[in-house]
Amino acid sequence: MKDLNEGDINSIIEMAWDDHIPFSAIEDQYGIKESEVIKIMRSELKKSSFKMWRKRVSSNLSKKHEKIKPSNQDMRSMQKTISLDKKVEEELGKC
Repeated sequence: MKDLNEGDINSIIEMAWDDHIPFSAIEDQYGIKESEVIKIMRSELKKSSFKMWRKRVSSNLSKKHEKIKPSNQDMRSMQKTISLDKKVEEELGKC
């Protein structure tokens, strides 16, 4: 497991408790996979708290296993950037 300080572990626990933050976001930020998050939660929480968390995460109520998807606004913004990049390339090609 990656060498994490106490502040990192506290942040990971906080993110793991939040139903709207997927495991992929924790992996992106801290470089640890879902199985490592589970190990951290198991070692840091009381047994009853861990069981409650696992039950919630495993249920369909949690958003933990969803991938982060860009919103429609993000997609439009990315498309504008791509379009602008193409225009700049065309202008540079004319020079």
